Amino acid sequence: MRNPLADKVVEIKPSGIRKFFDIVSEMKDAISLGVGEPDFDTPWHIRDEGINSLEKGRTFYTSNAGLKELKLEITNYLKRRVNVEYDYNKEVLVTVGGSEAIDIALRAMINPGEEVLIPQPSYVSYEPCAVLAGAVPVTINLKAENEFRLTAQELLDAITDKTKILILPFPNNPTGAIMEKEDLEAIAKVIIEKDIFVISDEIYSELTYKGNHVSIASIPGMQERTILINGFSKSYAMTGWRLGYACGPAAIMEQMVKIHQFAIMCAPTTSQYAAVEALRNGDEDVAEMREAYDQRRRYLMHAFKEMGLPCFEPYGAFYVFPCIKEFGMTSDEFATRFLEEEKVAVVPGTAFGDCGEGFLRISYAYSLENLKIAIGRLANFVKRLKEEQK
Repeated sequence: MRNPLADKVVEIKPSGIRKFFDIVSEMKDAISLGVGEPDFDTPWHIRDEGINSLEKGRTFYTSNAGLKELKLEITNYLKRRVNVEYDYNKEVLVTVGGSEAIDIALRAMINPGEEVLIPQPSYVSYEPCAVLAGAVPVTINLKAENEFRLTAQELLDAITDKTKILILPFPNNPTGAIMEKEDLEAIAKVIIEKDIFVISDEIYSELTYKGNHVSIASIPGMQERTILINGFSKSYAMTGWRLGYACGPAAIMEQMVKIHQFAIMCAPTTSQYAAVEALRNGDEDVAEMREAYDQRRRYLMHAFKEMGLPCFEPYGAFYVFPCIKEFGMTSDEFATRFLEEEKVAVVPGTAFGDCGEGFLRISYAYSLENLKIAIGRLANFVKRLKEEQK
C-alpha cells in the first residue's frame, strides 16, 4: 500500500505547547499559566446579540466576504483606532479567526520556493502555514537586548532575491514585545526599498500598555504592501466565536476571498452579528479588560524582581517572557521540573522558535488570585534551584 500521507505535512512538528497541558489536565491541583485565552466571559451585550440573531432565525450563509454591516464596522474601527481607511466592499474579508486569515493570505500570495521572513519567538502557526503554502520559511532571531523588537538591520540582513513576505507579529506572542512608530518607520524603509510585502498580525492591538498601538499599514507607502490581520478573540474575549478579519489591497483580497469561498464558504453567521455589536459598543469592555491585564502584568514584573528572575518589561498582549538561563537547564527541562515539583504549567520558550531557548512564556490571562498562587510556587522553585547551585 502506498504512503497515504503528504511528506510536508508529516515533517511539520506538532505544537510544542500541547505536551504540558495534556499532563495538567490529569494532574490534581495543578495550575496552568500557558493558554493564551482571556479568562473573561464574552461581555453580555455581545452574547445577547448572538442569541438575538438565533432567535430571529439568522442562521443562513452570509456573503463569502462577510456581512456588510460587519465589514463597515471593521472599516470604522480601523479608521478611528489606527487611522487607516479601507473600502469595505473590496478590501475587507471576515475569516474564521485570525489564523485562517494568516493561512489564506500566504496561500494567495506565495509561489513555490519564495521566502517568508518570520521573526521569532512568535506564534506557532506562522511557520507551518508558510510551509503548507509552498514557501521557504526564513527565521529572524529577535534578541532580548532589543526587547525582542525587529530592527531594520536584522530585516535587511535576512532579505534575499527570493524574499516576498515579512510576517510582522506585534504585539507579540510569546514575548509581549511591541513595535512603536519609530521602529515601524525604520523597517518600512527597508520593505519599500526591497519591494516586499507584509502580513501584519495585530490580534493583540487593543492590549497595549504603552500608548496606542500603531499599525504598519498607517506608515506612508505601506498600506498597499500590507495585509492587516486582526480579530475578536483577544480584545473582546471571543475565542470560541472563531472570528477574525483581513484587510488589504483589493487585488490580494480578491484571491483570498476565492480561497475562503472554496474552503470555508463564510465565517459563522451568529458570530458576525455578535461582532457588529462588539465593534459598535464594546470599547468600555476592552478598556476594563486591558486595565485588569495591566494590573496583572505589573504584579508579575514586581514578583520577578523580588525573586531575582530577569524579565524585560513587555508592553503588549498578555504574556511575560522571563529568562531562566542562569539555572543551566533547557527551557523544556525547567518547565518539566516546575510542573512535576510545583504543579504549575508554563510553556518553554522553544515552542515559539529555537531562539526562545532559555526563556519561558507565562500568560497572565488568568485571575490575579490564581496568578498569586502560581507565582508563589515559582518563587519557591526558583529559591530551591538557587540553593542547589550553591
